[in-house]
Amino acid sequence: MVAPAVRGLKVALNSTGKFNFKSPDAAVDFLVVGGGNSPLGVVGLAVAQRLSQRFPSKSTYLVERHERAGEETSSRNSEVIHAGLYYPPESLKTRLCLRGRYLMYERCKIHNVPYRKTGKLVVAHESQRSYIETLLEKSRRLPWPRHSPQAPQLADELVLPITLLSGEQVRELEPDLSENISAALWSPETGIVDSHSFMESLEKDIQESEGGELVYSTRVVRVDPYRSAQASPTSPYHDGWVVQTVTGDSQEGDALLAKTLINASGLSANLILNSLLTESSRIPMYFARGSYAAYSGPGVSNVSHLLYPCPETGPNMHAFQSLGTHLTLDLHGKIRFGPDLEWISPPSNAPDFCFNEGNVDFWTEHLVPNESRLEDMHKAVAQYLPGVAFEGFRPDYVGVRPKLVVSGFQDFIIRKDYANGNNSGLMVSLMGIESPGLTSSLAIAEYVVEDVIGAHHDSRVS
Repeated sequence: MVAPAVRGLKVALNSTGKFNFKSPDAAVDFLVVGGGNSPLGVVGLAVAQRLSQRFPSKSTYLVERHERAGEETSSRNSEVIHAGLYYPPESLKTRLCLRGRYLMYERCKIHNVPYRKTGKLVVAHESQRSYIETLLEKSRRLPWPRHSPQAPQLADELVLPITLLSGEQVRELEPDLSENISAALWSPETGIVDSHSFMESLEKDIQESEGGELVYSTRVVRVDPYRSAQASPTSPYHDGWVVQTVTGDSQEGDALLAKTLINASGLSANLILNSLLTESSRIPMYFARGSYAAYSGPGVSNVSHLLYPCPETGPNMHAFQSLGTHLTLDLHGKIRFGPDLEWISPPSNAPDFCFNEGNVDFWTEHLVPNESRLEDMHKAVAQYLPGVAFEGFRPDYVGVRPKLVVSGFQDFIIRKDYANGNNSGLMVSLMGIESPGLTSSLAIAEYVVEDVIGAHHDSRVS
């Protein structure tokens, strides 16, 4: 596959040097940066919520630059609870999606978060049959992920129950499907969720915890490692990270010592890391725009399940970059199509050094929905729902996904760095957390808190 001509951005936080180093005025045990970017908006909340429950006597702050959670892209997705079907079996995406799906449904039940197990059909033309047959075979071999309940019945249950249907069988479920659809996978564990209510439930837990605190309208402007051995002999602080923040329109930053820092800033996650790396080793971030279209018209009157085409597997293969322009339902039964995939790049006349904390969010200019994608979306949807009419499509909303690569598969990255070389002062960076990030959010939090931070904390205490 030839990668699209798209440019990544390697900009670093505080690249202009506007904010000088400041000694910390206070300390916090756990500082989570980001509650509003990408699926990481919900992931940041989930990590902070898990930390506040796991370490109730310690302080956990979540710092978010927007006024509320999920402001950027967590509220600009399909709100689908994915089953865990598409990705390599050994990947974090598969493992954490499978575990996250279970945790998501459990939390929705306990906290009365609106959701529905709609089920999903992955529909295939004859030329795509081998693709879904491969998915089916893979699903039958998947093991239960770490932390799954050790109930005896799990030994006899598939973690990902999937059924292969013929074209006739799938049209019994969805009569509007094309006669050219020759087979489909039925995924009964796929569903939809009210992501806003879900995030609100996490916020409530944090606010009601003993040591949790949400700090909105506050952006991080500088991060520095803090090594106690190099500090003043009278310094009361241990190794960690000095995080400077600015609240609202203030131009003066406050400095806080984070004993453990969780970088969950989504579309800006590489900015913090790049400010700590040499220029040659900086991590580029790529940006993929996804448009959604609302639909009201013929050709869908009988639809009651989520409908996904097979990802493109031909010369223009993007199976790991996009799941195709699919049909989703919201909790009120309204139909929308999307997202599609459109790469966007920083302005070509602006090199990286021209970008700083004031203009690095160039991608926000691409969040305005328009009609430019509707014709292509209609053509894509008509491949499996031939009765849809172009006139029924209208722009709905747009999201931007953080990408670490522009071709091939990229797993979730959960990276560890230390302020000191002796594994002291942990920073955990969550990179490339796109779909299935919402579904995986609670499992990512479980992994970060129990397997990374918890293991690190327990080893330091023992």
